[in-house]
Amino acid sequence: MFAEAGINVVGMSYDSVEVLKAFSDKSSIEFPLLSDEGSKVIDALGIRNKAMDGKKFGPNNLEGVPHPGTIVLDKDGVILGKLFVTKYQERHETEDFIELVKKVVK
Repeated sequence: MFAEAGINVVGMSYDSVEVLKAFSDKSSIEFPLLSDEGSKVIDALGIRNKAMDGKKFGPNNLEGVPHPGTIVLDKDGVILGKLFVTKYQERHETEDFIELVKKVVK
């Protein structure tokens, strides 16, 4: 659906490359997942969920977790729009993303 519209989808996480590879394989994800270990990009974008810092999920340290969301960039990397939720358990719907793209991409 996105490819037909000329949209490239990429995921980003604070997880390591190894964790993302295992998750991608297990979940049959067909788009690239980028690792932001240390959350430098997450912090630069101002999307770190600071309420999660210092918490653990099983053996995993949740330091540097971003708020779930989507950022729409143009071909030059300029941010055209953002769509985020505040609770890490929530995700926006595909239709919300499509509406955002319609608003910001001309």
